[in-house]
Amino acid sequence: MNLRRALIGLCAGLVVVTSGQYAAAEEKLNIFTENYPPYNMSLSGTAFAHKEEDIAGLCTDVVKALMKRTKLDYRLKLRNWATGLSRAKTKPNHAIFCAARTEDREPFFHWIGPLANIDWTLYAKPGSTIKLNNLDDAKKYRIGGYKDDVMSNYLIERGFNVSTMANDSLNPRRLVLDQIDLWVTDGLAGPYVASEEDITDLVPVLTFRHTPLYMAVNVNSDPKVVKTLETNFKAMEEAGEVEAMSKPYEQ
Repeated sequence: MNLRRALIGLCAGLVVVTSGQYAAAEEKLNIFTENYPPYNMSLSGTAFAHKEEDIAGLCTDVVKALMKRTKLDYRLKLRNWATGLSRAKTKPNHAIFCAARTEDREPFFHWIGPLANIDWTLYAKPGSTIKLNNLDDAKKYRIGGYKDDVMSNYLIERGFNVSTMANDSLNPRRLVLDQIDLWVTDGLAGPYVASEEDITDLVPVLTFRHTPLYMAVNVNSDPKVVKTLETNFKAMEEAGEVEAMSKPYEQ
């Protein structure tokens, strides 16, 4: 009888342990980013990265420092933007960075940040004589953009002629080949992406907006995880750590 009770107790204990392990696994934060230098980038030169050590960049530096401070269990992967955004939008304990905080995205996420800021800029090819006094002047031009990117969507919603690509690094080449007249991108990232394609001296024609970037965490994620992220990011920000990490990328 005592042996039977002991076996029952052992089985019950195994169930508890197994359930606890399952819960812990469920609480792991799955974080996605994209190849968008210098904010986030693959060090291997590929469009995807499965290991944290293969992912770098301004926003990545901040997120890695944040996760180290929180001691939360997490997995960091680099994918294309549409894939990462879809998963972060629909799955609890999933997140994506660097994301602009827009009205249409607001209901789906908790927002940690800002991690950095972007300047919405229209670039023309080297030697271009295009002049814009304001954003409306760009309506007569063909504009290249990044698929599902907030800057591209902003222009599309306002009736601009925007042609988007799933791979933003193709847009500088499209500029020099006269397939597009302008490229909408970030003032810091645009020249970096172009230089990777051996294209330099792009002409910044107009900077028309400034936007903070965040880590967007699925709205149905574990509240304790979200609170931990918020508290620790605030501490980093107040200590000046976030600002300090941006300096090397501004030079």
